[in-house]
Order: sequence, then structure tokens, then C-alpha cells
Amino acid sequence: MLKSKSRWNLQTADQNIVEVLAQELHITPLVATLLVNRGLDTVEAARSFLFIKKQEFHDPYLLKDMDIAVGRIHRAIESQEKIRIFGDYDADGVSSTTVMMETLTKLGANVDFYIPNRFSEGYGPNEMAFRLAAEQGVKLMITVDTGISAIEEADIAKELGIDYIVTDHHEPSPVLPDALAIIHPKLEENPYPFKDLAGVGVALKLAHALLGELPEDLLEIAAIGTIADLVPLFGENRLIAARGIEMLRQTKRPGLIALMKKASIQQQALTEESIGFGLAPRINAVGRLGDADPAVDLLMEKDQSLANAAADEIDEINKQRQAIVADITEQAIQEVETNFPIESNSVLVIGGEGWNAGIVGIVASRLVDRFYRPVIVLSFDPETGLAKGSARSIEGFDLFKNLSTCREMLPHFGGHPMAAGMTLKIDDVQELRSRLCALADEQLTEEQWTPVTKLDGKTTLADISIQSIEEMNLLAPFGMGNPKPRILIEQVHLSSVRKIGSNHNHLKLVLEETPNVLDGIGFGLGDTADHISPISAVSVIGELSINEWNNNRKPQIFLKDISVDHWQLFDHRGSSQVNKWLTETPVKDRKVIVFNESTFKQYPFLETTEDVLYIPNAVMAENVDIDGSSIILMDMPPERAHIDNLLTDKHPERIYAHFYHQQDNFLATMPTRDHFKWFYAFLSKKGPFDIKKRGDELAKYRGWSRHTIDFISQVFFELDFVTIVNGLIELSSQTNKRDLSESDSYRRKNEQFELEQELVYSSYQQLFEWLNKKVSVSSRPEEEATEWI
Repeated sequence: MLKSKSRWNLQTADQNIVEVLAQELHITPLVATLLVNRGLDTVEAARSFLFIKKQEFHDPYLLKDMDIAVGRIHRAIESQEKIRIFGDYDADGVSSTTVMMETLTKLGANVDFYIPNRFSEGYGPNEMAFRLAAEQGVKLMITVDTGISAIEEADIAKELGIDYIVTDHHEPSPVLPDALAIIHPKLEENPYPFKDLAGVGVALKLAHALLGELPEDLLEIAAIGTIADLVPLFGENRLIAARGIEMLRQTKRPGLIALMKKASIQQQALTEESIGFGLAPRINAVGRLGDADPAVDLLMEKDQSLANAAADEIDEINKQRQAIVADITEQAIQEVETNFPIESNSVLVIGGEGWNAGIVGIVASRLVDRFYRPVIVLSFDPETGLAKGSARSIEGFDLFKNLSTCREMLPHFGGHPMAAGMTLKIDDVQELRSRLCALADEQLTEEQWTPVTKLDGKTTLADISIQSIEEMNLLAPFGMGNPKPRILIEQVHLSSVRKIGSNHNHLKLVLEETPNVLDGIGFGLGDTADHISPISAVSVIGELSINEWNNNRKPQIFLKDISVDHWQLFDHRGSSQVNKWLTETPVKDRKVIVFNESTFKQYPFLETTEDVLYIPNAVMAENVDIDGSSIILMDMPPERAHIDNLLTDKHPERIYAHFYHQQDNFLATMPTRDHFKWFYAFLSKKGPFDIKKRGDELAKYRGWSRHTIDFISQVFFELDFVTIVNGLIELSSQTNKRDLSESDSYRRKNEQFELEQELVYSSYQQLFEWLNKKVSVSSRPEEEATEWI
């Protein structure tokens, strides 16, 4: 057995609806299932989702206060009042700033932008920046991707005579800033039909309203911020992403072209993953380590040579960011394991002096992946007494809602159910930790501490083809709310499995269901190869894709998890490196079984192995509980009853077979009945024979072992066929016909010989079948199965 690393949540779809969608839209049942599981259960909704690029954007004036904002901005442009765009330092904020700057510049506005420094100013609008703006003659301030929580700053703006417009998408607080206009899709009494726009999506709507038409050339910028900010990719976000990716594949923007080259992105093949893992991290890196202004400048740059130089600089910053992340992540893991173990900390709230506040969000995500707990990672500044940080959550624990109960400790705080940013006093960190842990203990059940993997459907190897995968890609772009489909393939055999990579930390296998095969790659799953036996039927989950190599295209699956739902046999018979493979077997629920005392002499290290069970008799074997265990059979049992009693009707997860046995004369050969017939005839003809003196000579003459002569003699003696006095053997004067099996020696050796053939000299398949008849395979403890939801 091999347990899955997460709970598998397989969604089921109404098959009647699936059939209707498949027929009406001419798609495979697999793709129809994916649509239904995403809530797209009508032909109209499914068609709209699949052919998103044909959809229209909503009227921007459906957003509350849009008319007020547009009127004020146009008046500022006409009178050439100074306008300042106040942005955020992440990829969404940088994209939002770029969209507004290019829109207002196109309209002839007197405009500049300001992005606060993460380290000296922190997140969002601040008094210093507003007073600086007033000194510099700014009359209109427009926030993008920020501002909804800046209550005091709005009052300062009014005091300074600055008209203040907020555009944001973060969760609004109960109290809103006193601004001239607030453009936010989630505000109450807002008629806008789509509530989940990213900050750049809101900025794009304002640009649309200002220009009187959709700015097609800004969709590529909007797509970057939308995908980077991990907002749900459905509705208008999906439209922005899909059309933006199309624009990016043919963009002429020098900054984007230069950044794609640094990220090794093939422009014409760009996807949402190219943005999420290539462009966005580099844009984010600038604001994480310093001022974000260079990222905006890069996106707006018109000269290719200058763009190339800027992209080089940004790429170096990203490399620095990666090194810092790795270092702080290592420190954070040690902090958790040493001081805040997950057994007593439902929410991990940790921090360190001097930790870079710009990357703590990434570190928090890494810790969630490792420990599966809500995490807050803080950077402590002892000079100010403040802690700045970021939080990431798990399913079932709403960060924004729970942190909102601690607002009196969080003067600066904002975010979403799954992510948040904050500032608090270092002295309040312990209180925050205690409160959040108590809230998590109240809200989360035991099973919610185990990661959940949502599966979109189940399929077979026969149903996986280039066509079905291409149809599946009609659901792209994938992201939050529309994840890349994860598929279950159940109970298939492996034609090969091996570790790959320089450190052997990746897995490559071939799934086979004759006549169909499917290649699989599992990054970071290399150690799994040691826990899959040769004939196991595996269930796998993963993402299907098309592998293109040397002009050949074939389906493949990127593996995310693997399970084996039956007991497994691992064959180590004849292995000379016993201590090595024994050390490599998992110690959890392990029992090392030894039947013979002599085995301890052969393997002295067993004397100090904690989980060794010495079972010298069959009665003891019957009482050993091996349900749910991995058992290691170190040596040959002295008789069949030992192993029968140990295994029969029990539920081991794994059996590791070594079956060490001494190659002594007793087990060397098993004489046939012809051996016995010849020896009886020999004694009949030759009369008394001195077996002590001439036994070796007779054995050599016949080509037998001396043990064979002694064994046959002992069997004849037990059956009263002969008498043996001082080594002289002769036939008894009166004998009754008896079967050889009536001899204890013959019966014992025959059983041992047969057992040896079955356990030691059998093939892997034969040994598996022999053991499979012993163990109970009809059922096993329910909690040991692959967890399904």
C-alpha cells in the first residue's frame, strides 16, 4: 500500500447533463464533465465559457461612482491640474499604475505616479506621501489597487485640498474612506455584475470609461496583473486574461519583449503559466526588494535598447529575491520546528529580525505548502517596535474575517480570505498568535488539517488522446476559480518506473492498460519509486498535457500524487546489502520479524534494531498484530505454521521478503523416491553396511551428498525398515509396508523443502500469489484507504 499525500476530492457530474453538453457542443464527455463540475451546466453557459473571446465587456458605468470619477478626471485634464496615480508595489499594482498612466497620458493629462516604498512607508496610502503631493501641487489623487482601507489618509487628503478617487478590489471594511468617488466592484448597492476584478481590472474599467472605448492595447498589461494577483479566472477576468494573452503573443512593447527573453518565454507560445511563473515574479521582485518604479518604467518604455538594459537589471533583482527567499524559508522552517510545532500551533505566526518584508508573503506560501497551516510571516524592526508581514491561509479558514476580529492590534491591515498583509506591534504578536490559534481550533475539524486535492474527473487510458487534451485546453486560461484540470486514473499497472534528475528527486513512469500507455512525470516525487512494488496497480492524479519532442506529439500526465490501495510485496531475497535496504524502509508502523536465533548472529545489527520481533514458535506468531503494518520477513520460518499464523486473515500494508536461510546439508537436496528405492535395494543385496566407515565412499559412488545417505538411513530407521547399531545398518527381518510420509524426519524435511521452494526459489509473481492467499485482501481498515471526500 502507498498512501496518498492528500485527501482526494473527486467531483461527480450529472451524466445526463454531460451527455447533452457533449452532443450539443461536439466535445468529449471528459471536457463536458469538467464544464459541469465548474458550474457550467447549461449549453449557453458552457458555450460562453469555451468561446470567451467572443464575449463583450460590461459597461464600465455600471460601477458605482464611475460617472463622478470620469467627470472629475476630465475636468482636471481640461484645466491641466496635476494628477497623481497612487499605486501598489506588486504586479497588480504595477500593471494598474501602467494602465492609468498610459490612459491619462493619451488624453493629454498632466500626470505622474507614486508607489510607496514597502520598507520605509509600508502598504497603501500614507500621510507623508499625501503631504508631499500637496507640496508638489497635486490637485487630484487616484489610487489603483489600494486605498479602500485608508480611512485616515482620505481625511488628510480633504484637509490638504486634494480631491481623492479610490479604485480598488480588496475586501472593503465596514467603514469606507471619505473620498470623492470609490470605484470598487464589491461595494454594497453596486449594480456591477462581476465582483471579482483584480486591481488592474478596475483600472481598466476606468480607462474604458475615460476613453469611451475599450483600450485594446492595454489588455496585455491587464492580463499580467489579473493573472499575477490570483483572482478567480472566470467571467470578466477570464475575458481579460484570454484576450490579453492573445495580445501578448504579438506585442511590440519593448519592455515586455525584453522581459520575455530574460524569462526564456517563447512569445508565440506564451500562456498563463508564462505570466504566472515568468513575467509576474520578475515584476514583483522589484517592489519586494526596493522601489517598484522601475517596473512601471519598463512596461512603459518605448526604446528597445533601454528596455533590454532595464530587463537585465530586473532579472538580477529577481535572482537576489530568490536567494533571499531560500535563506529566510530555511530559517522559518527551523523556527517552526524548534519553537512553534504544528501539533500545538493551529496557526503559525512567526517572524525574525531583519527578515526582508518584501518576500515574507512568498515564505508564508512555502510554509503553507510544507506544514499545511494558516501562516503569518513577519519582519521585526526593533527600532520602531513594529512587525510587518504577510499571511496565507488554507481552505476553511477565512484570513480576512478572522484577522478582522483583531483589528485593534492591526493599524494597517487588508487582504482576502486566503491572503492578507498587516502591520502590528512586536509586543502584540503573541496575543495575535493565541487568538488566531483559538479561532482555528474552533473552526477547523481534524480532517481539515490534511490538504485537499480537488479532482475534476476520472478517466481511463483509452479515453486520453491528443484530441481530448486539446479540447480540454479550451478551458484555458487556467487560474484561481478555473484551475488546470486534475484527473484521476484508477488501478492501472506500470510498465516502468524510475527516478530521474541529477539528484534522483523526480519520477518517470509509464502507465499501461493494454493496448494503451501513458507517460508520466512527477516533479519532486522521486522517492515514491522506492514505495511501489513491480506488479502494483496504482491510482494517480495529475494534469494532462501534450509532450512535443522532435516533431512528435503524444499525451502525458504531470503527476501530483500516487496511491496503491492494496498490500505490496518488496523482494529483497538474496540481497547482500541487508543493512542498507533495511535502513531505507519506512520505520513508521514497521515490524522486523525474526524466526531463528541464528539470524541474530548473521546480522548482529538486529540486536539493536528497536522494532525487531523474535518469534521462535508458531503460537507467538498468531498473536502478532500486523494490521496496517509494514513487516520485514528476515529469515525462513522453521515450519509452515509460523508464517501461516503470522499472516492468515491479517491486513499488512507491505511485506518485505528477505528469507535468510543457512545453506546446510539439511536443506541442500530432497531425495526422491528413486533414491530410497536404490538404497533399499543396495542394502538388500549387500547386507549389513557400515555407514560410519563407508558412508562417504557410497555417497561419492552415487554422486550424492553424505547428508543424503544419513537422511535416508534415518527415515528407514524411523519406519522400522532397518536397524542401526554402532553405525552398522541392515534391513529388519520383518517389515510392514509404510509410506515415507510416516517418518517425522521425512515429513519435516519435505515441508521445509517445499516451503523453501515456495518462499526462496519462487519467482516474484509466484511469491506474491503464495502470500496473497494468506493475507486478507477482501477488506482493510477503512482509515487506511486512500482518503476520498
